[in-house]
Amino acid sequence: MSERFAIGQDSHAFEKDPAKQYAKPLVLGGIVFDDMPCLSANSDGDVVLHALTNAISGITCKNILGGRADEMCRAGITDSAMYLKAAMEDLEAAGGSIVNVSVSIEAARPKFFGRIPEMRESLAKLLCIAPDRCGITATSGEGLTAFGRGEGIAVFAAVTVLF
Repeated sequence: MSERFAIGQDSHAFEKDPAKQYAKPLVLGGIVFDDMPCLSANSDGDVVLHALTNAISGITCKNILGGRADEMCRAGITDSAMYLKAAMEDLEAAGGSIVNVSVSIEAARPKFFGRIPEMRESLAKLLCIAPDRCGITATSGEGLTAFGRGEGIAVFAAVTVLF
């Protein structure tokens, strides 16, 4: 048995066009955050799932976001859980299984504290691991970046995989 570790990152700005700001829900970690503007993206913009997808792609060396996800979007598949599922299928085909994930979110909004347990449950279900294997932290970044000033959301995700 061996372990591998990878980090994924993604970020999106909040939709600036007032006509589009509430055209779709804000989804983070598979959870809908009501009464918030959406993120600017051709998918649902779930930046948490995008960062996790990128981390898994770092293990399998098979990128999902950009190529395959763009094709899926053109086919009408905009649910980021489907991109994560594609990355998980690549991981399983390679003989790997996730041991632990850690997600770090930088954003001034929305407020995450009360929603973290719900997000952990959602990630655990999507990744087929126990919720206590899904760590999530959030910070405002003290307003030092665009994310900390409320202009968007940035996420780093770390994944440990056992082969």
